[in-house]
Amino acid sequence: MNRSSRILGFGHHAPSRKVENSEIESRLGLEPGWIERRTGIRSRFWANEEDTLSGLAAHSGDMALANAGIGRGDIGLLLLATSTPDHLLPPSAPLVAHRLGLGRAGAVDLTGACAGFVYALMFADGFTRLHGKASLVIAANILSRRINPAERASAVLFADAAGAMVIGPCDDPDRGILGASVDSDGSRYGLIQIPAGGSNTPFHGDLDLAQTRMTITDGREVFANAVEMMTDCSRGALTAARMRPQDIDRFVPHQANARIFDAVGRNLGIADDAIVKTIADYGNSSAATIPLSLSLAHGIRPILAGEKLLLAAAGAGLSGGALVVGV
Repeated sequence: MNRSSRILGFGHHAPSRKVENSEIESRLGLEPGWIERRTGIRSRFWANEEDTLSGLAAHSGDMALANAGIGRGDIGLLLLATSTPDHLLPPSAPLVAHRLGLGRAGAVDLTGACAGFVYALMFADGFTRLHGKASLVIAANILSRRINPAERASAVLFADAAGAMVIGPCDDPDRGILGASVDSDGSRYGLIQIPAGGSNTPFHGDLDLAQTRMTITDGREVFANAVEMMTDCSRGALTAARMRPQDIDRFVPHQANARIFDAVGRNLGIADDAIVKTIADYGNSSAATIPLSLSLAHGIRPILAGEKLLLAAAGAGLSGGALVVGV
């Protein structure tokens, strides 16, 4: 068993259709600038008719594999964090693995909403340490097909994108996941949901279409719980890593809302210039925001060996988590 894992490569992909705030504000009857003031979002990308979830995921995975510079046959596991798979059954991950030419690598979907990438990376890290094989972790969503365009709370936030990371085995104890903390609160289960489509409320002929779309029942409660969960998990991960907030080189939070991650940063005492922010141009693509942000940040200012990263997310379920990662 290897002592650790290490990051080998990053990738990301967004659809070509860019949607400015003005388009949504006009449709919802909101005054110009309303969305940016409340969320920090200026624009987002939405899928075109021909785009598929597996396609977005494969594009980001392809970029990450090229960035990692390893053979596709070296990948032992693909984990796909998504809330919007191509189909309810089968899982989309095997199709993505096939499109990427990963041979007979293990491949499975992970449904963790906005915290999906944090959980997927944690699980992939365990596989890579145990089996000594590289893992590809992808998070991807097409949320534009799940929002209720008439519901302001969700229509202004959500976006489509994919992000990916390749990790490989390593014997350096200062690399890989150095500390982790996860949390859930099922008493808040109904705050963010798509009511129909599961076995509890299956599709049927007279189903109201709105029940198949995302709804946020109480935005203020979502905000307060997300800030609390991300803060608590971040502190737990830092404690597990025996590190302080000032030891973190980059804080890469889930891009749920700029006010949420700014509040978490203040709670932790992390300098604003250490927070990676991509929400203004890319919106909230749920689990995809953290790997998307990592890939974009790496392209602007390369993430170098020795850096310490803090990743944190919270979302529907409620479910959340944080990781301290050594590069």
